Amino acid sequence: MPQITMNQREKATALLKADADQILRLIEVQIDNLMTPQCPLYEEVLDTQMFGLSREIDFAVRLDLITEEEGRDLLDNLEHKLTILHETAENALQNTIPFKK
Repeated sequence: MPQITMNQREKATALLKADADQILRLIEVQIDNLMTPQCPLYEEVLDTQMFGLSREIDFAVRLDLITEEEGRDLLDNLEHKLTILHETAENALQNTIPFKK
């Protein structure tokens, strides 16, 4: 079996980061169009995409293309960005709802 080169590791990392960025963009579009992170569709898409990315990362770890720590860092980074996006959308939504007396 051929030895994995640094180029292959770098390519795997770049592809996983690109997939994480794509998930972030997808969620941004959903929030922009749905205007509510509580929408069941939003949650379903987010859960499905995150599960898919975690499986990709597991596969890359099993192939020794990335370390478990690199995989965790990638997911943690994406989750952090999604949390910020979610909180920003929540704050924007709360600021547009008129105060009820």
